[in-house]
Amino acid sequence: MAMEARLRELGARHQSLEKAIQDELRRPSSDELKLKELKRQKLKLKDELENLRATAH
Repeated sequence: MAMEARLRELGARHQSLEKAIQDELRRPSSDELKLKELKRQKLKLKDELENLRATAH
């Protein structure tokens, strides 16, 4: 049960980062450094999600 909650939490954070990335891309003068950091965080979360899913099976 705790793992499911953790997966949901990470999934929600991943979606939040995706929204932040899309919002930044829509800005006329998007901040490349901010985008790079958001994408790095999103990739880290994706890796963590995949690792948790792999260990759950």
